Amino acid sequence: MFKFVTSNQHKFEEVSRLASSYGIDIEWVRMKYEEIQDESTERISYDSCKKLAGVVEAPYFVDDSGLFINALKGFPGPFSSYVSSTIGNEGLLKIMEGVEDRSAYFLTVVSLNEGHSIMQFTGKVMGRIATSIRGSNGFGYDPVFIPDGSNMTFAEMDLETKNAISHRSIAFRGLFEYIKMNHSVKK
Repeated sequence: MFKFVTSNQHKFEEVSRLASSYGIDIEWVRMKYEEIQDESTERISYDSCKKLAGVVEAPYFVDDSGLFINALKGFPGPFSSYVSSTIGNEGLLKIMEGVEDRSAYFLTVVSLNEGHSIMQFTGKVMGRIATSIRGSNGFGYDPVFIPDGSNMTFAEMDLETKNAISHRSIAFRGLFEYIKMNHSVKK
């Protein structure tokens, strides 16, 4: 069984529902692990996955995500979790007061350790930062991120709608398609 190593229950629930749509059961390894500080989401995800070898039995996967705001030169980017836990969406909106260019993107990189190699799957969704906190679904920056082609924030969408278009679902769909093609999957 494939294991998802994360301490984030919301993330596990979101990914577990998506995995189920592929006929894949995943196991939650609820664990915090130390991440390197780096400007690259890809390197952070890869390094975390590599460091967990010997701690978690393969096959397992981890992910790293970031919100990149163009007017802030990509901030908070790979530091999104820290920024979210310190200043939150309120602080982010305060920083964005008076900023006209509200374009941004979410990026997720999933790293899969199969025991002999690490593969990565990436998902990116373009959008913009809302001018106020909207919606009560989701987590993190979902109440302030409006994906291109929508007038709703991720937090205003139900999980099925969000999972159809989100950065995380794009990356994880790549992972689950790979698993279905390369591993026997028992449901």
